[in-house]
Amino acid sequence: QVQVVESGGGLVPAGGSLRLSCSASGRAFSMYNMAWYRQAPGKQREFVATITWNKRQTLYADSVKGRFTISRDNATDTVYLQMNNLKPEDTAIYYCNVQPHWGQGTQVPVSS
Repeated sequence: QVQVVESGGGLVPAGGSLRLSCSASGRAFSMYNMAWYRQAPGKQREFVATITWNKRQTLYADSVKGRFTISRDNATDTVYLQMNNLKPEDTAIYYCNVQPHWGQGTQVPVSS
C-alpha cells in the first residue's frame, strides 16, 4: 500500500524558517518526480515546487522563488521543503505529491 506522509508543520513567526518533510513508502519513489503544493484558506490548491527523480532539475512558483528550497534523499524516499523568510501569505496546508498519490497535508500558519 502506497503511503505519503508529511511532517514538520507548525506555527512560525513572519521572517522565520521551517523545514517540511515528506516520506513515501510502498513504491520505488526514487524513480519519480516529487512535488509540494499548498492550499490556503478559501483558495484552490497551488503548486509550490518540484524536483526530478535524479535531482537535476527543480522548479518553483514565483511566489516562493529565492525563499524555498526543495531537495530529496532517494535512499530514504524523502523529499524536503526548506522554507525561509516566511510571510503571512505562506499560511496554508502543505501537501506532498508523488503522482498520483497525495499526503494528508501539514499545516503551516505564519503569524504577522
